[in-house]
Amino acid sequence: MRRKDREIGRDDALSIVDQCEWATIAMNDGNEPYCIPVSIARDGSSIYFHCAMSGRKTDILSRNPRVCVSCVGYTNRLQDEFSTEFESAVVTGCAKPVENDEEKIHALRLICQRHTPGNMAAFDSAIERSLSRTAVWKISIDSVTGKRKRITPTT
Repeated sequence: MRRKDREIGRDDALSIVDQCEWATIAMNDGNEPYCIPVSIARDGSSIYFHCAMSGRKTDILSRNPRVCVSCVGYTNRLQDEFSTEFESAVVTGCAKPVENDEEKIHALRLICQRHTPGNMAAFDSAIERSLSRTAVWKISIDSVTGKRKRITPTT
C-alpha cells in the first residue's frame, strides 16, 4: 500500500467486511475484467454470497475461481475540503460453490441475519421455497488489507 499512514490492521479491515452494506466481487473473464455487487456475510476466514444457479458470474468462477472483493464502509464527502473521508477493505481469495445443503443453509442464514434481521421469522419458509434454486459460493480469504482516511477540518 502506497499510503502506509492510512493502512489499518487486519481486524479493522475485517470489521469493514463485516459491516459494509454490500461488496463488489471482481473476477477475470479471460482478458476481460468483470465485477458485480453482492450481499455478503463472513464466517471466520470465509465470505459467503448467494446468486442464481447459472449466469455469467458462475460461468467465470467455474473457469477461474480467483477473486478480489472490495468493501466500502464509512464515507463522508467534505466539500469544503475538496476531499472525502472513507474506510475500505480489499480481500483476495478463491471462490467455490457450496454443494452441501447444511452449509448452504448456514451461509444463507448468516447473510439474512446480517441484511434482513427483522424478517428472520420467515427464513425457514423462504429456504423451503428457494434452496434448490439458489447458489451459494464460499470465498476462502487469502489476504485482507484495509485503508482509512479521516480529515480534521481546517475551518
